[in-house]
Amino acid sequence: MMNKNQQNLLSKMATGNGHGEKSPYFDGWKAFEDDPFHPTDNPHGVIQMGLAENALSFDLVEEWLKKNPEASICTPEGVNNFRDIAIFQDYHGLTKFRNAVANFMEKVRGNRVRFDPDRIVMSGGATGAHEMTVFCLADPGDAFLVPTPYYPGFDRDLRWRTGAQLVPVVCERSNDFKVTREALEAAYKSAQEANIRVKGLLITNPSNPLGTILDRETLKMVVSFVNEKSIHLVCDEIYAATVFTQPGFISIAEIIQEKEFECNHDLIHIVYSLSKDLGFPGFRVGIVYSYNDAVVSCCRKMSSFGLVSSQTQHLIASMLSDDEFVNKFIAGSANRLATRHKVFTTGLAKVGISCLQSNAGLFVWMDLHHLLKEQTFEAEMALWKVIIHEVKLNVSPGSSFHCSAPGWFRVCFANMDDQTMDVALTRIESFAVQNSETSITVPMKRQWRQKQQNNLRLSFKRKDDIMMAQCLMSPHSPLAQSPLVRARN
Repeated sequence: MMNKNQQNLLSKMATGNGHGEKSPYFDGWKAFEDDPFHPTDNPHGVIQMGLAENALSFDLVEEWLKKNPEASICTPEGVNNFRDIAIFQDYHGLTKFRNAVANFMEKVRGNRVRFDPDRIVMSGGATGAHEMTVFCLADPGDAFLVPTPYYPGFDRDLRWRTGAQLVPVVCERSNDFKVTREALEAAYKSAQEANIRVKGLLITNPSNPLGTILDRETLKMVVSFVNEKSIHLVCDEIYAATVFTQPGFISIAEIIQEKEFECNHDLIHIVYSLSKDLGFPGFRVGIVYSYNDAVVSCCRKMSSFGLVSSQTQHLIASMLSDDEFVNKFIAGSANRLATRHKVFTTGLAKVGISCLQSNAGLFVWMDLHHLLKEQTFEAEMALWKVIIHEVKLNVSPGSSFHCSAPGWFRVCFANMDDQTMDVALTRIESFAVQNSETSITVPMKRQWRQKQQNNLRLSFKRKDDIMMAQCLMSPHSPLAQSPLVRARN
């Protein structure tokens, strides 16, 4: 804790809480950091199921790298390009990099749309891309409408340094959290009544945390809404290639190119990255693709604060220019995600746990409202604390995603190997069976660490001792710093 004199030495931003770390979403990351699961070294540790990381297809990437060592400037085969790549500083980015990214974006969208490489602006991950977009579109105090539930990091990415606000568009459990015109109008009206200027609408397609996609009619409705209100539409499409079953993904780019559909293209902007679709969060490849010339120009100037390294650009350009690899990866990744999703949801269903029907993303939206003693968010937090501290699974509570109904949890399934998944399922099944006829009681005191005043009633025995197969840990390592370092998920 800082004393008053220390606080006076720093800015309000440095001493404030705008970074968003005080959230149960990130508290789960800290619990994992303190007690990370390992099949042999720490078999009763916390399993990380709060990290939306695509680790199921790394072997395809590794196979390509072995066949193409010249793609890296740090190999004997590629060292001749070292000097030119090392001194490259143009914030437009390598031409071959922008061409390759445009090509990949087109293939992910079934080659039904075309992207102009000159409109591609790079940024340090989707986090930087979102912030850069808000800086270009809004002034401090202006607001963006965001359908709920939404990714908790948006509260940081869009607000912390920009001074912008987020106005929730409340989506209901009764219609599977679908975005409706009525919900959009209600949120817009509430902002007007509060004298808040709405500058845009942010949609995530496919959805994080729902794992669902927006259909053509909903996308058309959204475009009509922003056109009528003369506000911007920012489309987060970072999970576009994670759609693993029909219906297929429809990009906003496909909607606005329809000749019979009138649209002011200057209002449309896409945020993309390679963190989820390729599984490269550490490469920090974020993209802003805007149909507005002024936004492209402004974003390009701002990108100098968060460029993608030229070494990364060089490698990505080589990889994504290989059409055979790209096609193989997109199809292979979708098949593996479909298989893992089926294994996980089938395992949950066996013990009476259902999930929202979904066909995309690296997670499921798990429904545990039947385990709540009361249908309140306080009861949800009580259940979440049991899952974190006793079941030893880091899942993310719906309230941290601003969900309108208690009892929902986002559970990531693609960031671990098969053996770790088996252990996680065993823990969930054991917990569900032991508590099928009881529910979790709300603690008398809200602070979990005061366990002696806590009246949670839970009794179960972990059964994962039999699952201790000799296997590697989940591809991530324990967090060395703040859990927010890798929190774009």
